[in-house]
Amino acid sequence: MTFSPFRIDVSDEVLDDLRARLARTRFTARSGDQPWQAGTDPGYLRDLVSYWIDGFDWRAREAELNALPHHQARIDGRIVHFLRVPGVRPADAPASLPLILSHGWPSSFVEMLPLVDRLTDPARYGGDPADAFDVVVPSLPGFLYSELPEGPLTRAAMAKTLHLLMTDVLGHRRYGAFGGDIGGVVTGWLGALYPEQVAGIHMIHPPFPATFDSRPLSPAEQAYLDVEAAYDETDGGYSAIMGTRPDTVAAALNDSPAGLAAWLIDKYRDWSDNHGDLESRFDRDTLLTMITLYWASGTIGSSFRQYFDFDRNSPRPDITVPAAFTLSTEPSHAGFPREIAERACTDIRHWSEPGRGGHFMPLEEPDLLADEMRQFFTSLRPY
Repeated sequence: MTFSPFRIDVSDEVLDDLRARLARTRFTARSGDQPWQAGTDPGYLRDLVSYWIDGFDWRAREAELNALPHHQARIDGRIVHFLRVPGVRPADAPASLPLILSHGWPSSFVEMLPLVDRLTDPARYGGDPADAFDVVVPSLPGFLYSELPEGPLTRAAMAKTLHLLMTDVLGHRRYGAFGGDIGGVVTGWLGALYPEQVAGIHMIHPPFPATFDSRPLSPAEQAYLDVEAAYDETDGGYSAIMGTRPDTVAAALNDSPAGLAAWLIDKYRDWSDNHGDLESRFDRDTLLTMITLYWASGTIGSSFRQYFDFDRNSPRPDITVPAAFTLSTEPSHAGFPREIAERACTDIRHWSEPGRGGHFMPLEEPDLLADEMRQFFTSLRPY
């Protein structure tokens, strides 16, 4: 398999249409007594849309993104987009392990960019240049510039695509994998399906076992599952809609950029470690870069596919490769018992609960996360 260079190129026509739609936005009134009580606050959304029209410089952000080495490959007949950034290390340094970093929803390759800098050129951040990694960052199938595969978009299907990218397209004999959210689940599948090629996995959301039948639940496990179920009662509406009526909501979001922003911003605020202040974690340019990429690529609907196809997933085998976890602080994972992960993984080498950083930890705490990733993956030498 071969791959070719790729550039992000949003036409003036698309940008003009975007601004025109934003200028005609019909804003809603707040439902609750307090801001953000019922989802994305209309006042914040109004300010964000105003900045999107008159303050946000997409062309500058597009140029910054295109300074990175983007590529596309055709895998099983479908296009896959990815960045491939070589490590900066001395000629006499030990062999480096290629790493693949996989994003989740509602996210994109942009989330991983702070990690890319720190992992490929650690000397810039006070690290050992010998610990530099070659890094690959894909857009998951259905996201932005990666097409959906034929058939159901299962976690195993996504893992197969990423494995073929690393091995058949890029020619790596061994590699490590990192991910969060959906990308984390796919990372777990990579470790389970391809233990001969995957040297180790690192995740911020520990995996569940395929079944809890091997032994009775401990009090800690039961307490966590109860808390998670209670949280889903207040937060699970988005996934219920995307899993049962994705085309209905996608029709609205693909037609209204303000609606798209509201759908995504709700999760960036709710799931990140921001203590109620969204922009303490993400500046507006970063948020609007990710939202504009969804808008310009028209892929919000296809990003829902893995929710719609969720019931087509088969049970995942045990993960036998070395595993590391740096837990996020988001409500759905607070207090995650290690013993649940031990039901799914037979070789946990690293378990960290830093107490900061949420669902989008590569953007929120890149120094912390990159340090833990370097420690874990260099500990696996020789690769």
